Amino acid sequence: MTYRLSLPAVVAISLSLASCSLVPERTPVALYELPARSLEPAPQADERIETTLRLATPRASGLLDGSRILVVPLPHQPQVYEGVRWADSMPQLMRNRLLDAFQDDGRITHLVHDDTSMSADLELLSDLRTFHSEYRDGLPVATLRLDVRLIDTRSQRVLVSQRFVQQQRVESEAIPEVVDAFGTAADRLARELVDWTVAQIGQR
Repeated sequence: MTYRLSLPAVVAISLSLASCSLVPERTPVALYELPARSLEPAPQADERIETTLRLATPRASGLLDGSRILVVPLPHQPQVYEGVRWADSMPQLMRNRLLDAFQDDGRITHLVHDDTSMSADLELLSDLRTFHSEYRDGLPVATLRLDVRLIDTRSQRVLVSQRFVQQQRVESEAIPEVVDAFGTAADRLARELVDWTVAQIGQR
């Protein structure tokens, strides 16, 4: 005897089978924060700068505007590490690291970020151009590049600009060591940027 199914039953069974065969199980994702070491505070009280600086979140596009941990095993061929992500987007990670660095240093007395509506005398705008590991001699190198502009908020004039690049070689391909290398490179970039910013404001 042959049994015939109604059209709604056929559709329901087809959808059920499709959902079982086509939808993979969700792979667990490990989240990583950007490691950071506190900067030493400025030693001299008379180095304090009485100005208000706004620190804008770096602009980024494409993969750099997300939270996937990027790797470039071959030139101009960005890929992502599977099963891992940053705990926040890369521009947000970079902004928070710089904000902590300025606060640790303490020479600029008034610091705000772009999530607030407070006015500021000067603003640091930046473009995040590189935040990935790239392979050299068979091992990854964590690489950061940030293009920065110091802006007079009243005239909207660019006072000075600078490119900051930091790299840290990793001695293995293990993800935790790659993440630690990003943290080390970010610490050095933050230190360099803070010193540069203080020097530029001091010359005004």
